[in-house]
Amino acid sequence: MSVLSRQLQRRSATPERHKFRALNHVILIFLTAFAIIPIAILVMNSMKTQTQIGQNPIGLPTELHFENYGKAWDLGNMGMTAANSAVMVIMTVFLEMVFGGLAAYSLARKNPPGGAIVMLYMLVASTVPVWLYVVPLFFLWRDLGLLNSRIGLALIYAALNAPFSIFLLRSYMIGMSSDFEDAARVDGANELQVILKIVLPLAWPGFLTVGLVVGLAVWGEFQLALIFIQDPSAAPITTSYFKFTQRFGRDWPLTSAGAVMMIIPVLVLFLALQRRFVEGLTQGGVKM
Repeated sequence: MSVLSRQLQRRSATPERHKFRALNHVILIFLTAFAIIPIAILVMNSMKTQTQIGQNPIGLPTELHFENYGKAWDLGNMGMTAANSAVMVIMTVFLEMVFGGLAAYSLARKNPPGGAIVMLYMLVASTVPVWLYVVPLFFLWRDLGLLNSRIGLALIYAALNAPFSIFLLRSYMIGMSSDFEDAARVDGANELQVILKIVLPLAWPGFLTVGLVVGLAVWGEFQLALIFIQDPSAAPITTSYFKFTQRFGRDWPLTSAGAVMMIIPVLVLFLALQRRFVEGLTQGGVKM
């Protein structure tokens, strides 16, 4: 009787389960459409003429004009500014990987005195808006000669993203077993060898997640770049696009083409590494 009752309960619960699953699919489809439709409209408008956009701003283009991308690339000088953004992304991610990784390893494995206080301080400090100290930071950077400098802006980005990087990497390392590290020390490995040959390969998904999140944030950052970079030769792509829209804001095909070219690299990178990204976030849950 017990087996029969269980089967009846399962059959009665099946319609409810299907309804719940169908509701989940409806919600996911709605959220997916909410995210994709604006990008699709942007891509379609980037291949139209001004007349076509005026006649049908959200419809399919009647004729494809790929030359809009070439014009926007040349007029916005996006080759140089995209290279500047790529250099700043690489420098910032490198600083986060090296110094954030070493700090996370120290907090996770060495248990220094006051480590919990340091983590609490970083958690509190990361919530302070940068605009509270951007003015003194600007004058400090001017006195140090770091204005209009890609390395100067990369240092600011690295400092702002350091709490997130250290939190995630420390949490990831705490969840790792220390048996391999102890075995390597018994075999005569020093701390640097332990970090490079044991910790880094095991914590690689966490490092990849940090690099992806920080890289996307640096590529799309605009306000600090506009304040600390006035030299057009050192400007990142976000400020270049802003100045481009000021000059050609009424030319919607060109501004749409410029926006598409600006978001394509980060979109492709995220889609290519999304599995690793989710893995790093789920396995690196915050542990105090």
